[in-house]
Amino acid sequence: MDNLIKIFKVRGRFFSRYEKLIRETVIPYQEKALKDEIEGAEKSHCIQNFILAAEKLKTGECTSEFYGMVFQDSDAAKWLEGAAYILVLYPDEELERRCDEMIGIIGEAQHEDGYLNTYFTVKEPDKRWTNLEEAHELYCAGHMIEAAVAYADCTGKTELLSIMCGMADHIYEHFITNGAPGYPGHPEIELALMRLYRFTGKNKYLELAKHFIDVRGADSDFFIKESERYKWTVWGNNHHDREYTQCHKPVREQTEASGHAVRAVYLYTGMADLAAEIKDVSLEKACKTLWENITRKQMYITGGIGSSYEGEAFTRDYHLPNDTAYAETCASIGLVFFARKMLALEKNSEYADVMERALYNTVLAGMQLDGQRFFYVNPLESLPGISGRAKTHHHALTERPKWFACACCPPNAARLISSVAEYAWIADESARTVYSNLFIGGELDLTASFGCRIIVTTDFPFDGKVVYKIISDNGNTDMTLAVRLPSWSVSSDICLNGKKPDYTVVKGYAYINGGFSSGDEITVVHDMTVKCVYCNEKVSDNSSKVAFTRGPLVYCAEGADNGGDVLSLKVKDGGNIEVSGYNAGKLEGIAEISVEGFRLNGSESLYSYEKPSQTECRINLVPYYSWANRGENQMRVWLPV
Repeated sequence: MDNLIKIFKVRGRFFSRYEKLIRETVIPYQEKALKDEIEGAEKSHCIQNFILAAEKLKTGECTSEFYGMVFQDSDAAKWLEGAAYILVLYPDEELERRCDEMIGIIGEAQHEDGYLNTYFTVKEPDKRWTNLEEAHELYCAGHMIEAAVAYADCTGKTELLSIMCGMADHIYEHFITNGAPGYPGHPEIELALMRLYRFTGKNKYLELAKHFIDVRGADSDFFIKESERYKWTVWGNNHHDREYTQCHKPVREQTEASGHAVRAVYLYTGMADLAAEIKDVSLEKACKTLWENITRKQMYITGGIGSSYEGEAFTRDYHLPNDTAYAETCASIGLVFFARKMLALEKNSEYADVMERALYNTVLAGMQLDGQRFFYVNPLESLPGISGRAKTHHHALTERPKWFACACCPPNAARLISSVAEYAWIADESARTVYSNLFIGGELDLTASFGCRIIVTTDFPFDGKVVYKIISDNGNTDMTLAVRLPSWSVSSDICLNGKKPDYTVVKGYAYINGGFSSGDEITVVHDMTVKCVYCNEKVSDNSSKVAFTRGPLVYCAEGADNGGDVLSLKVKDGGNIEVSGYNAGKLEGIAEISVEGFRLNGSESLYSYEKPSQTECRINLVPYYSWANRGENQMRVWLPV
């Protein structure tokens, strides 16, 4: 199937704004950040590190020191990948020239044997492949491979692809030909090698991906032995914490998501992709077991995962604190990746539901509405004076910074949002079926494969009506349109040219079979009633509380809409709920929710024998993704009843 980014043009109001924002603001802003040109922002030095590495290779010396995280190279890779997608959507000779220039700089930093990593070239030239647990060599290679495939696919230019095939061949020689033991401390190479295999058709990359998945945890003490053998460290990791790096068991035996959340979902993405490719039943079973554990016991209502600051990690089932939530933006991006690969294994709307939830809430919340500030951490409750200040809460900031010393999240969000077409659709030519996973207005050009175009008209996520118009040059199209019936919609009404068509529902998808004639319109109206969501009693933070959702959007109460104070608010059980019309002038366009409630008026003493009085009020709620765009103020997703 063709690259969906090439054949789906976004035209709906919601994601068109984000696409424009990525193109006009985010890509240029992040490029400046990588080049240390943003005043008052954390220094990156990312591009300069490649220049230094090239100097080192040419002269044996550097004019300055390596700066930044051991994985700093990956920021450039993710930026290039996002830029590649934008170049497909909006050809731009100047942006393409700057990308080519950056690729040239990267190429000059590559060793003759194919090795590419600025940290080791500049800072630790004698320590290649001696700290797989901490040093992120394979992680950086993975992200640059993804960028190389995307850039070649989107522009037709193969310089970066040649560079990274050289690096992949070097890795193959080291781990396969020469039989070096080990696996990456931070998974990423696995999913990247699967992309490289599909794009190049070279089986050695599939073999290498399978190798890294198969050997993980086979020797669960590998990182301990590695540390004892080489005796050097980057972070001072606890080598005995096998769960942190998902090596406590072979992957097919793992049943609970554990450890660093981003590492986990990147690994699971690669596992699911491999399972689908080679029809590995045991690997597929492990993926489904891990998926169920995450989504049924360890996922926030916002699609955030990884509840602990310590280790940026999963902790235990039902441990989902709100004000200290970590819920890293990259972790939800990884969950979107995992969900998309699970859809390749099985067309089940459950995967698309979670993909949608993570995207519309935590991922979008990770970027300010103006595209120039970013969240790494996404709490579900924010308390100015405590959040970002107390030692237990210093990670949970109340406002987005301009950039980070560890800047993995901003370019990750940019590359996901700019490639949203890959998640919105699945086109299965062999089954003559097109799957609508996400409801995004635009035009899907399937002329080459299905002989038609599908024009989607919708004002989602603020309205539940989605119209699919089939346009065929030949007059008729033999295909099936499978539309997701989301779990948040109690009922979804489907019409074909104004009449109810014959369709079957299988695992949450409505299969509408055609012969479609050119001009046929399939109209689907999803129920957008506000839902009161109650949490499992095992989640202690949410006892006797309620959250509100509408469609895929989770809502929150911010002080800016509630007199500055949300801590004294209490929802009236069974109270009236109202939804405002679309307000284009607020928070770049939203629909607000207003619920009936009370404001408690208690004593100013820390403790009191007097019961607080309460006054009736309306509690105003805005979409979670839009919070923290109006200065520092209180915020809550879960409200007491």
